[in-house]
Amino acid sequence: MAKKHVTITIMTVITLGIIHATVVGQERGTPRVMGETGADSSANKGPEGPAIGDGMAAIKHAAEAGKYLFVFFHNGEDQQTQAMRQVFDAAMERIADKAESRVIDTTDRTEKGIVDKFDARRAPMPLVLAIAPNGAITGGFPIKFTEELLMGALVSPSTAQCMKALQDGKMVFLCVQDDATKFGKEAMQAVRAVQSDPKYAKSTEIVAVDPSDEAEAVAMKRLQVDTGSDEAITILMTPPGTVISRIEGATTKQSLVAVIQGALAKAKGGCCPGGKCGPKKAASSKSRPAKRKS
Repeated sequence: MAKKHVTITIMTVITLGIIHATVVGQERGTPRVMGETGADSSANKGPEGPAIGDGMAAIKHAAEAGKYLFVFFHNGEDQQTQAMRQVFDAAMERIADKAESRVIDTTDRTEKGIVDKFDARRAPMPLVLAIAPNGAITGGFPIKFTEELLMGALVSPSTAQCMKALQDGKMVFLCVQDDATKFGKEAMQAVRAVQSDPKYAKSTEIVAVDPSDEAEAVAMKRLQVDTGSDEAITILMTPPGTVISRIEGATTKQSLVAVIQGALAKAKGGCCPGGKCGPKKAASSKSRPAKRKS
């Protein structure tokens, strides 16, 4: 099959409403009086979890346990906050085996670390952020949300990997292939050659996906990947989540670099490599003879 380069823009989970996250950028318990600076231990501390008042430690604890952390930020107890806290608690109970939760009062000085990390004081309240074990923010839900929206922030492993890299400002090569895929070795060799180039080593990430992995089915559907294809599929994404190229079959380093350079030039708003075109030619300075008055 001939190579196909398709340029499309997709809406990823990154754009689900992440508010004021520091990158281009988790849930449970019973209702409590949220106007207090203290925190509800049932929502902020697991059997062996971090002590109250240490949201940053909660992120680390969840990551080490291989779980998501859902953080409910608030700055008081109005009707909306109470209603959303109930939704949050219900969702957290449903995914307790996959996620830990934390309720953070943004006015609590002991939680300055996590509040500053996500610039939460400037966000509409209440706000829920979903943080994957690898640190990717997989969902941001301000003001009003449903249980289904919160649960939808539990994404596939490849999606979390892609989102983390994109949020770190990197380009992502998503390589969909397995041992039986045609041209898989050639495609992966080309991708690795690009990443080994000093020009792109720090700005690219390779994420490999087995097309038969059921855990990746939703992600593959979102990216319009035909998992039944017998050829390797290489997708290049740039922040915040734009697919700039989709290549089926074998490819080369030269082809991939050309795609990257073209995307960079376009991002800089230039029509020339690097977005730097030469100065426009000055208009002719020759003056025309003035018409004589009759």
